[in-house]
Amino acid sequence: MYIVIVCMIAGLAFGYILRRWKIRFIHRLILTLIWLLLFLLGLEVGANEVIVSQFHKLGFEAFLLAVGGTLGSVLAAWALWLTIRNKPVSK
Repeated sequence: MYIVIVCMIAGLAFGYILRRWKIRFIHRLILTLIWLLLFLLGLEVGANEVIVSQFHKLGFEAFLLAVGGTLGSVLAAWALWLTIRNKPVSK
């Protein structure tokens, strides 16, 4: 857990130091890494025999949690986007 916190603090520090530089490829790199992490997570879950054999027990509850979490995130992001879009930019 400490490694995660140290990595986040290091990322914040580097972001603060490099904030004036235009790093054009960073968004593409972040998206690629997120897709890679999701793939590796799926690979790990698919390779775990205990989890795969218990899918029928997890089933509906896991589906509801996943759908609820996704819908909640989408609705919150949409509400935030509407709030930000309608505010005038102060100079």
